[in-house]
Amino acid sequence: MFSFLKNHPFAVEAFFESSFVLTFAFPKEELLDLIPECLSLDTFEDTWGFVAIAMVQTKNLRPKGFPKIFGNDFFLIGYRIFVRYETVSGRKLRGLYILKSETNRKKMEFLGNRFTHYNYSTTDINQKKEGIRIETQSNRSNFKIVLETPDEDVLLPQNSPFADWKEARKFAGPLPFTFTYDSQKKIVLIIEGVRQNWKPQPVCVVEAKIPFLDSLNLKNKTLANAFIIQNIPYSWKKGRTELWTR
Repeated sequence: MFSFLKNHPFAVEAFFESSFVLTFAFPKEELLDLIPECLSLDTFEDTWGFVAIAMVQTKNLRPKGFPKIFGNDFFLIGYRIFVRYETVSGRKLRGLYILKSETNRKKMEFLGNRFTHYNYSTTDINQKKEGIRIETQSNRSNFKIVLETPDEDVLLPQNSPFADWKEARKFAGPLPFTFTYDSQKKIVLIIEGVRQNWKPQPVCVVEAKIPFLDSLNLKNKTLANAFIIQNIPYSWKKGRTELWTR
């Protein structure tokens, strides 16, 4: 009866204290079954598709226009596939399709699952910083990611499909749009993000243990890039829908 509430019925804003994004490349054929019929993979050289894991420390997340006192601070983890969508008017959009989301607070799980289709669950998330090293881990979800942010130039991950960081930056996220799809009603939900001063900096990945990614039974996983973004205002516009008729 109130399913429309899950369609991002109002704009949201927040401040990203930090956002780490690890992007993994897979042969595109391995990802086709993970996306709905209305979307196509956003590929590199028509060979590689990509799954990104974003770990974001948000501050003052709230409906857009509300005072900061109404905001909440959450740690969010999102597992997303890079995709493309062509609107009924023929406009071609580049964006993300959400597989799963995790947070460190039950309140965010409750609200996230009432107002989005992002499949939130609550888990313990602990982050420790020592010098240039940042460790994010969860006992319940059994993941562990260790990154380093050295001052000198960072090399691309070994076996990355990209030739340089300029190429890699195109698949670092966040992309302008996020999509969800109601396959029964054939309705596409489009959420547009708005960001400022987005300047990702490459980081070194020391360790990446990600059980959810392993649970997808994908093969030939290759770390393609890893970036950090810090101290950025971010907002999402109210969701809009359209009927997919192809």
